[in-house]
Amino acid sequence: MLRRTKIVATLGPACSDPKVLDRMIEGGVDVVRLNFSHGTPEEHQQRCELVRSLAKTRGRAVGVLVDLQGPKIRIGKFKDGKITLSPGDKFVLDATCELGDQGRVGLDYKELVQDVARGATLLLDDGRIEMWVEEVVGTEVHCKVVQGGTLSNNKGINRKGGGLSAAALTEKDIEDIKTAALIKADYLAVSFPRSAADIQQAREILRAAGGKAWIVSKIERAEAIEALEEIIAASDAIMVARGDLGVEVGDAAVPALQKRMIRAARDQNKVVITATQMMESMISSPIPTRAEVSDVANAVLDGTDAVMLSAETAAGKYPVEAIQAMHRVCLEAEKEYDSMAGARGIDQGFLRVDEAIAMSAAFTALHLNIKAIAAMTQSGSTALWMSRISTHVPIYALTPEVDTRRKVTLFRGVYPVNFKPATNDRDVLLAEAEDELRRRGAVRNGDLILLTIGEPIGKPGGTNTMKIVRVGERKKA
Repeated sequence: MLRRTKIVATLGPACSDPKVLDRMIEGGVDVVRLNFSHGTPEEHQQRCELVRSLAKTRGRAVGVLVDLQGPKIRIGKFKDGKITLSPGDKFVLDATCELGDQGRVGLDYKELVQDVARGATLLLDDGRIEMWVEEVVGTEVHCKVVQGGTLSNNKGINRKGGGLSAAALTEKDIEDIKTAALIKADYLAVSFPRSAADIQQAREILRAAGGKAWIVSKIERAEAIEALEEIIAASDAIMVARGDLGVEVGDAAVPALQKRMIRAARDQNKVVITATQMMESMISSPIPTRAEVSDVANAVLDGTDAVMLSAETAAGKYPVEAIQAMHRVCLEAEKEYDSMAGARGIDQGFLRVDEAIAMSAAFTALHLNIKAIAAMTQSGSTALWMSRISTHVPIYALTPEVDTRRKVTLFRGVYPVNFKPATNDRDVLLAEAEDELRRRGAVRNGDLILLTIGEPIGKPGGTNTMKIVRVGERKKA
C-alpha cells in the first residue's frame, strides 16, 4: 500500500553515518531537512550530495529542504552556565551585560528594549520561564518572575501575543540562501515571517543567486496568523511550526490553528507541512507514545501533505525507527481519511486551462473507478492541483525534469517517475505512460487509468488534454 502523506526528516549527528541515512531512505523518507541553525555550509553541501547519491542508488527521488535559522532572539550566557529562578524574583534582561548572574543576563537581540514596555509578558526557554515586564530603563528590561525554574545559556525569548520587531531575514540567512541556491535545494523554509513582503524578499534573493527552490513559510509568529492568507498567497508551501507558535499564542490555541492553516493552504493550492515534537519521545525511546501516534494521525486526517521529524532523526537514538513508526501511523490514518472533494467547489472558475484539466481529472477519478492517474508534467503544477482533491487514487508525476521529481516528493499522494520519452507523438507518449504504470505494478489489464498531457509536448504549463484508458485494450487492438 502506497503511503500518501510524505515524511520530512531532519539531518544531524544521529544520521551522519551513510549506512543509517541509507536505512532512513529505505524506511520511507521523502524529503530531508537541512537545519541551517547548526553546521557549516560545507557540511550541508556534503549531506545534500550524500542524500542524492544514496537516493539515486535506490532509484528514488528525495527532496532537500533548507531551513533558515531566522533571527536569534535569545538571552546570553551565565557565569556558571545556569541559574534557578523563583516566582517573585526580580530579574534584568540587559543588552550590555556580557556574562550573566543570578540577577541579570545579556541579550543577543539588543532591540528587545525597544519592543517591550511595562505590562508585556516574556516567555523564555519555550515558555518554561515566564516574566512580567515592570519597566524599561535604558538598555535594561526590568522583570518580575511569574513562573520560575532553571534558566541556562542562550535560551530563546518570545513575547506573549507576538510583537517583536526582528526582521525575518538576517545577514546570515541571506548568505545561507546563496548556499541553498548553490546546492540546488528544492525547498527553502523562511523562519519567523511576519508578512508576504518577507517571503517576496527571500524569493528575490534566491532567484538572484540562481536558485529555483520553492519557498516555505514557517508560521510561528502571532503576527503571521493575522496575515495568514497573504503569506500563503506569497508562498509555495507553509509549515505549521508549532513550537514557537505555541509559545506566542498559547498551547491551547495550536490544534485549531493547525486545522485552519492546513485548510487555508489547500484552499490556495499550496503544500503544507506539519512539524514540531510529533514523535519527541523517540529521541530516547524505540516506540512513540500513544499521544504522539494520535498527533501524527490527526495531522494526516486534517489533510497535511507532510509530517516532519526534527530532533527525533537529527539527534535521537532511533532515527530509523522514528521514520518507520511515522510510516505505519500515516498508512493507518489514511485508511480512515475522508475525501476532501469538497475542499474546492465544482462550481469554482479557473483562470488556466492546465488547472481546469487537473481539477477535472481529480473529479473524474473521484467518481469513476480509476486505479491510477498519470500526469505528464514539466513543472509539477498539474500534479499539485490534482493532489488538492484527495481521491485515494495515486497520482504519478511522469517527468524528465529532475528538479520537478524532487519537488513533487512533498505533494500528498503524488509519486515522481523518471519519464524520458523518445518522441513527441502524443499517442505514443500516452501508450508509453500506460506501459510505465503496468511495469510498476500500479495497474493491470482491465483497470481504468486517467492520463493528462499537454500539446505542444514539453511546454511547461501546457497541460490541455485528459484521456481515460482501459489498460490492455490498446494491445488487443
